[in-house]
Amino acid sequence: MGEKTFIFIGGVHKSGTSLLHEILRSHPEISGFSNTGVPEDEGQLLQSVYPPAFTYGGAGRFGFHEESHMEEHHPLATQENAEALFTQWGQYWDLNKHYLIEKSPPNILKTRFLQHLFPNSRFIILFRHPIAVAFATRKWRTTSIPSLIDHTLRCYESFLLDLPLLSGVHLLRYEEFVNDPQSTLQEICSWIGIKPHSFRYEITPHINQAYFEQWSDYSGAFRKVHAWEERANVFGYSLLNPGQLLPARFMIPDN
Repeated sequence: MGEKTFIFIGGVHKSGTSLLHEILRSHPEISGFSNTGVPEDEGQLLQSVYPPAFTYGGAGRFGFHEESHMEEHHPLATQENAEALFTQWGQYWDLNKHYLIEKSPPNILKTRFLQHLFPNSRFIILFRHPIAVAFATRKWRTTSIPSLIDHTLRCYESFLLDLPLLSGVHLLRYEEFVNDPQSTLQEICSWIGIKPHSFRYEITPHINQAYFEQWSDYSGAFRKVHAWEERANVFGYSLLNPGQLLPARFMIPDN
């Protein structure tokens, strides 16, 4: 276990974590989960050490529960549980490879916990416009759009508090990823320390726009839009002008 490098992908549901995991696991130096029989091959569903997101309501809700946030002082943050996770996940990895990748959206609230269990771990955290996340999630949840936006922002805000305590993080916005996927993927390869690779995936760059059009019909009745604008701006997003991608000051190259 100590000879491997673990790469954990996290973000809220519908933020591009599955897409990124599917692409990166195709790299010849990386092993990721596939054909596991669980939704989106998520590692949270292939272990029995900690509760998965559905315990706390699932997509669009898990971040409202304090128990979803786990850090190095959590009672489950033990060496025994690290070994248990490695044993359970190891059934689905090719352990002949050095780089082992695991993707579960709730990892965004478990970075410090996972870092404690696996000191040689690194994290790729994805952000996506809260409006796009909300409308994409509502396709299979009955939660309201304001609640879904609030949930996304809360998860991002919680992660931001954890960020200074993490040793290896690559921050990525979905919008920049889909607009220039090849450059983004080569940048990730360089950050990981693996050879550049020709990834063959077709990625549609303008999916957010349809959600922004739905928002334009909805936002007039949303009384918190101005109150939440500053919260969204921290991450480079705007509820008032959703098509505009703003600078996010905390997104330094790597930390």
